[in-house]
Amino acid sequence: MDKFDNVTVVKKANVYYDGKVTSRTVLFADGTKKTLGIMMPDSYEFGTADAEVMEILAGELDVLLPNSTSWENIVAPASFDVPANSSFKLKVKTVTDYCCSYIPSI
Repeated sequence: MDKFDNVTVVKKANVYYDGKVTSRTVLFADGTKKTLGIMMPDSYEFGTADAEVMEILAGELDVLLPNSTSWENIVAPASFDVPANSSFKLKVKTVTDYCCSYIPSI
């Protein structure tokens, strides 16, 4: 999907790691939420409440997922799943454009 129709965009940016990671929240009529963002090259760690699907639209990174001992190389276009209530590490190699879809707990 190249675009989202009939959504609400939250104007205030989500800014992490001194501005090296930024995103905007997109809200859908059915109550679901996504964020669209950019990550600059560096290393990061993020925590999750809901499960997430990270879609890498452009760029390259390595990800260390929960319960894994090896880093996985991700080159766009690609995606990976992150379980709820966990954390994951990233080594962003190039400027990376991403879309994060949140999967609410039932």
